[in-house]
Amino acid sequence: MKRGMAWLIAAAVLILSAVLFAQSTRTVPAKLSEESVECLACHESEMPGLVKEWRYSRHYSGNVGCYECHAAQASDADAVEHNGHTISVIVSPKDCAKCHGEEFAQFEASHHADAGAILGSLDNMLGEVIEGPATANSGCKQCHGGVVKVNADKSLDPATWPNSGMGRINPDGSKGSCAACHSRHSFDTGLARQPENCGKCHLGPDHPQKEIYEESKHGIAYYANIGRMNLDSASWIVGVDYSAAPTCATCHMSAAKDFALSHDVGSRISWTLRPAVSQKVDAAALKAGRQVKAWAARRADMKKVCANCHTGSYVDNFYKHYDAQVEEYNKKFAAPATEIYGKLRASGLLTAEIDFDEPLEWTYYYLWHHEGRRARMGTAMFAPDYTQWHGMFEVADRFYIEFLPEVEEVLNKGKAAGGAKAEAAREVEKLVAATLDKPEHRWFVGKEPAEVKAARKKAAEEFRKRY
Repeated sequence: MKRGMAWLIAAAVLILSAVLFAQSTRTVPAKLSEESVECLACHESEMPGLVKEWRYSRHYSGNVGCYECHAAQASDADAVEHNGHTISVIVSPKDCAKCHGEEFAQFEASHHADAGAILGSLDNMLGEVIEGPATANSGCKQCHGGVVKVNADKSLDPATWPNSGMGRINPDGSKGSCAACHSRHSFDTGLARQPENCGKCHLGPDHPQKEIYEESKHGIAYYANIGRMNLDSASWIVGVDYSAAPTCATCHMSAAKDFALSHDVGSRISWTLRPAVSQKVDAAALKAGRQVKAWAARRADMKKVCANCHTGSYVDNFYKHYDAQVEEYNKKFAAPATEIYGKLRASGLLTAEIDFDEPLEWTYYYLWHHEGRRARMGTAMFAPDYTQWHGMFEVADRFYIEFLPEVEEVLNKGKAAGGAKAEAAREVEKLVAATLDKPEHRWFVGKEPAEVKAARKKAAEEFRKRY
């Protein structure tokens, strides 16, 4: 019995070894084009790592080789002659669209596709001007994307290439880089589904989604159960192919039992958490007269994803918490700070024509761009420490201890200057006073009702008895 089992095991090992040997020595798929076979004749030895990644890909098993992706027309801006073939180094989303048309159309409609449109932003001002163009090229544009330029000799301008930024502007005019998520040349869907993939760009002081995810219950469940995530599944439907945890892709892109995968990552987002004052994600488009998917419909789709693991009441109550936190941030800190700051610039008390040349401009930027975003994103993604200590605590500290004193300093200078500046300063001073007279700020100026102060004092005394 034991001897028979040993023979079976030995036979299985031999068969498996033969299969693996056949796979490892197989040069090309049976139907690969002659052009791609010719490419491999050189690249197999010159760039073995690249070719090995391609062999790992579904492209390999589908007889999609080098030439099928890199073939170009002589009229293409970046077309070059290479060993008798006209090719392009860059495989753009327009090239991928030859086979992946639906995914291309979805991506083109997404916010990701416009990630490179940052030229007039304060972020770009910091990177391009204040920090320096080298930082912009190696930092900002490697996430946001930049315009890839082609030199007169058809080589790619080294100041703009390499670049796999999400909103890269390609020589053929298309936007984006599929390789930003589906790393070339494996184009692995499993990799694109992992939170670390999104974390290349979505991390750090101003948009720490990766860190927030790792702190959240979702992230904890993912890392504890990564072996159960079935990341290489062809369908990867939550609740069907896996159930241990959601990743970024689960919530924002991937298929659920009620709807298909979408490469429009914003199609299930209801609030925009990027600007100083949050608004519903469709508000700006509607104001500009453009018809877009309504925020309520986007939220309904996200709720369908949540419903695979959570009850309806649980999801509804989460959104009540989320809405309340965003609205409190807006009302208590962001809207008044933005109004005060805007009036200072409009009145000439701050230099409106130059950004970041005065302390208050940096302080206001940190308030919404760093602390404010962290607080809102922390709430959106179940990370309480980012909601409070890394978020609203730092928003409050920045607002009360830095922003308001710096505003007062600007107002004092304006009043000392006399004339129109003094008059403008007095108007803003009234706005500041009215802001601090609101119930949510009265504690700061000692105007809380006596009974509120007494209740808090009593609670503090009870708390101290515990220690």
